Amino acid sequence: MIPLPDVGEGGPVYPGDGPVEPVIPLPDVGEGGPVYPGDGVVVEPVIPLPDVGEGGPVYPGGVVVEPVIPLPNPGEGGPVYPGTTVRPGTSRVRFLNAAYGYPAFRISVANSRFANRLGYASVTGYGRVRAGYQTVTVVGSNGYIYVQKAMPFQTNGLTTIAIIRTAGGLDLLQIGDNCCAPGGGWSAFRVGNLAYNSRPMDVVMSDGRVVFSDLRYKEVAAFRRIMPGSYRFFYADTAQAAMPAGLAIETLDPAWLDIYPPYETFGSLYLDVSGGENYTVYLLQNGPGRNNIQNLILVDR
Repeated sequence: MIPLPDVGEGGPVYPGDGPVEPVIPLPDVGEGGPVYPGDGVVVEPVIPLPDVGEGGPVYPGGVVVEPVIPLPNPGEGGPVYPGTTVRPGTSRVRFLNAAYGYPAFRISVANSRFANRLGYASVTGYGRVRAGYQTVTVVGSNGYIYVQKAMPFQTNGLTTIAIIRTAGGLDLLQIGDNCCAPGGGWSAFRVGNLAYNSRPMDVVMSDGRVVFSDLRYKEVAAFRRIMPGSYRFFYADTAQAAMPAGLAIETLDPAWLDIYPPYETFGSLYLDVSGGENYTVYLLQNGPGRNNIQNLILVDR
């Protein structure tokens, strides 16, 4: 073999199935070389070889593991044997009870209790859960399981999970709450239709501008910029198109605040908007009749 290693340096370990050429260049004293993995598997040395104390890739038992490039500093370690998954981060979530006519619920995420008694038209605060798919369980006070469903939670995500009615019972609706932080003193505003007995509705201002159009059950509009001030919104069924998506909501002349639009309405909302906040208004059922709705206003900073 040309050249042969110096005394003490050694070379690759004999794998038992034939001659092995030495590593060129050979490692320095104390660094070692590739470890014989068994089963005739050839493991290539790390090029360049790590400094003393850093180590190299761990034998994966038949799985190829690429070394970290650049290699970590001493004490940080190297790639880990992939028999275990990388530890996920966390996600923030809150729960909203939009299921009219049902008793309060007990809610669990995975094996952890999240809420003990969540009544109708109530919402929890945000709590942290492990990112990834987690099983959400909704149970009645008598122990009856109404819903048990695996749902995705993104790392650093921010969501609301609404318990809603369907023709076949209850279901869970996951709603993203991430919003660009409003700047320049502006705020953000959206409306979601969670009223099971409602028809598609428009959100209309007193001067006739349609902020959101044709909001159907289980539909949540995207956030829009809104200027701080006092507003009066109405829920109606019109044939008008919504304002352009990029157009912000600006305040009305105070004379408009008590004027009703010239068509049938199914409810209204009076809202005082402050700067730098995110407003979500959920429409919920408040009676057995069609379009019996109420407002649930959530304000987040």
